[in-house]
Amino acid sequence: MITSRILDFFAQNEKKSPFLVIDLEMIRHNMGVFLQHMSGIDIFYAVKANPDSAILQSLGTMQSCYDCASIKEIEMVLAIGITADRISYGNTIKKESDIAIAYAKGIRLFAVDSFEEVSKIIRVAPGSRIFCRILCDNEGAEWPLSYKFGCSLDMAIKVLLQAHHSGLEAYGVSFHVGSQMTQIDAWDKALIGVQYVFTSLMKYNIIPKMVNMGGGFPTQYMKKVPEIKECAQAIQSSLTKHLGFLPSLRKMIEPGRSILSNSGVIKSEVVLISKKSEDDPIRWVFLDIGKFGGLAETAGEAIRYPICTKRDSDIREPCIIAGPTCDSTDVLYQINPYMLPVSLMVGDEVFIENTAAYTTTYASVAFNGFEPLKSYVI
Repeated sequence: MITSRILDFFAQNEKKSPFLVIDLEMIRHNMGVFLQHMSGIDIFYAVKANPDSAILQSLGTMQSCYDCASIKEIEMVLAIGITADRISYGNTIKKESDIAIAYAKGIRLFAVDSFEEVSKIIRVAPGSRIFCRILCDNEGAEWPLSYKFGCSLDMAIKVLLQAHHSGLEAYGVSFHVGSQMTQIDAWDKALIGVQYVFTSLMKYNIIPKMVNMGGGFPTQYMKKVPEIKECAQAIQSSLTKHLGFLPSLRKMIEPGRSILSNSGVIKSEVVLISKKSEDDPIRWVFLDIGKFGGLAETAGEAIRYPICTKRDSDIREPCIIAGPTCDSTDVLYQINPYMLPVSLMVGDEVFIENTAAYTTTYASVAFNGFEPLKSYVI
C-alpha cells in the first residue's frame, strides 16, 4: 500500500529512480499487531529482511530482539545499543572464526542443524545455548526454503545430545515453515515434530527450554492471505496442544517480511515499451529496476508485487515486465503477465508496492554498472 506519508515524500522530493521509500509508522503498527496477538512469545526481528539502522532502532524500542545471519548483522544491531542477550545467531552455516567473534561480542545463542556445527561451537563458544533446526515440508509457502536448512527429527535429538554431553546447553528446537506461508496449519504440523524431539530428550533428563517457530508470516501482495491474528490464534492453540506439558517453555518467532513489506514502495520508471513482432499482442515493459536491482524474489514469479501507475483508470492489457540489465534472466513477470495501461509511455512512473522487505538487501552492488537500490526511511 502507498501511505499518505509516502505520497507526500514523492510529491516533495524529486529523486532519481529507482528508489524505495519506507514508512516507519507502518512498521511500528505492524509490530504492534504482533505484540497484541503473540502474547508470551519473544519477537526476534529477522535482520536480513532489512537492516536499516532506523528500522532496527525503532523496533528496539518495542521490545524486539534480533535474529542475525552474520557477524556484520550482529555488529549492526550492537551498534545501535542493543545488548548481546537480545541477539540470536540464527544461521546454521557459520565459519568457526565467526562463531568465535560472536562469542567474544557476548552472543550465547546459536542455531545448528548438524554435528559438525556443534563441534565448532564446542571449540570456540563453550557453555553456549544451542537450538537445533528441524526440517519442514514448506507446503503452502510462496517462497519455500526447501532442504538447505534443518535436519530430521531423529538427527536433531542426537545433535542436541551431542551438545549436552559436550558442556553446551541443549536449549531447544527451531523450524521455519517457509516464507510467505499461506496455510495456518503449517505451524501445527511443525510443532508435532517439536513435541517428538522434546519428549525424546526428556527421556535423557534433558528439559528443553525454548521453541523457535521462525518466520513465514505472510503479508498481502496480490492475493488474500491469512491475517497475523489468524496465524497467532492457530499457533497459540498448537502450543497449548503439543507443548503444554512445558509451562515454562520460552517461545520465539522470527518475523521479517510481515513486519516490513507493506511499509515500503519502490518508485520506478518505464525505460522502454516494445513488441517482438508487429502483430505480437503482448507488450514488453522494461523498468529501471529488475531482479538484480532488488526484485530477486520475482524469481519463478514466486512473489507478485502489486504494481500501479498514474494511468490505471485507462484501458489495460497484459504486459511482460522486465528489468534493464543485459542479462536474459532479468524478466520479472512473463508466465503470468500483468495488466498495465495501454496508454503507458516511456518515462512514466511505476510504483511497486509492499517492497520494504528483501529488496535493498538483495540488490547487487553494481551489476551492469547499475547502482544498488537507494532507500529512504521516513
